[in-house]
Amino acid sequence: MALVVALARPQNVARQRGAGSRNYLLASGTAADLPVGSPLTGAQWLAVADVSRTTRRGQSGAVIRSAAPLAPEHAMQAAQGLEVTEEIATWQDGAGRSGGGKVQGRLVHRLGAIELSSTPITVGGQAARDAVVAALHEHGLGVDGHGVLTWSASADMLRRRLGVLHRVMGAGVMGAGADNAGSAGGGWPDVGEVALIDRAREWIDLDAVAAGRPFSPAAGLRALLPWPQASHLDDLVPETIEVPTGSHIRLAYPEVGDDSPPVLAVKLQECFGWTTTPVICDGRLPVLLHLLSPARRPLAVTDDLASFWANVYPQVRAENRGRYIKHPWPEDPLTATPMRGTTRSGR
Repeated sequence: MALVVALARPQNVARQRGAGSRNYLLASGTAADLPVGSPLTGAQWLAVADVSRTTRRGQSGAVIRSAAPLAPEHAMQAAQGLEVTEEIATWQDGAGRSGGGKVQGRLVHRLGAIELSSTPITVGGQAARDAVVAALHEHGLGVDGHGVLTWSASADMLRRRLGVLHRVMGAGVMGAGADNAGSAGGGWPDVGEVALIDRAREWIDLDAVAAGRPFSPAAGLRALLPWPQASHLDDLVPETIEVPTGSHIRLAYPEVGDDSPPVLAVKLQECFGWTTTPVICDGRLPVLLHLLSPARRPLAVTDDLASFWANVYPQVRAENRGRYIKHPWPEDPLTATPMRGTTRSGR
């Protein structure tokens, strides 16, 4: 009787999911429970004649209404058309860290959805690359500290700079000394998470990532840049800005997707005589200045230096000259010598 049912419905051949469990997995992929107290509990294989949905608490959502115990050899005989042996490549992360994982392979023997055996194997080539791409879609790039790739501070900074460049200048690639011709890649790339994952095969060394070997996202991102316009990257979105004292101060670029301007946090005294607000992206985007006290606390925020000196500085000077007496607070900041240190140091 059981073999007849199994031959009629091979997709309903089911195997117990753990010793003593009432839960079974059908070859079709459906999980179903035996009713509480069923005399069939304990049977390793079943030929299921009828299964229906349920909303009862403590059950899987499907209940086996009618079934018969099935010998293992009869299960294999009845569902032989569903028997498959295949290589499966899956991503295994680095114990919850961003990056550090690799692709692992298994040789799986199954009956429909029922896994009969699994043997570790070495997997490479297209299957491994596809597994990395699938992992990127599931877990993300790792720029937030959780995902497939390991991002250094310099790689994250490059991505942020490119994010601003794409936002301000678009896919066109005009710049100082650059012609207007876009590259085959369409100009300055979109470096948003979705866009980069969609183009993963263009900039990520998938073979290296699959094998757990080091990969530099920064080098990969540079491979997306249009040529020869890429040579103007540092002019368009510089890492640092030179201030009147000669100091080269690092710009803080916003996260990709944030419309905020980059920020230059600089000691106010280093800016004496500076009236032109720095701009990037071929003059299209003013930098937001955070003018700091000698204690590195913000005194003012501006993207218009000339207006700051004329309208805000007198009040800032009055409030702080007594607090930071070792530092210069000239009445006329436009003719004063910019300084990194104290009045006494002369620097």
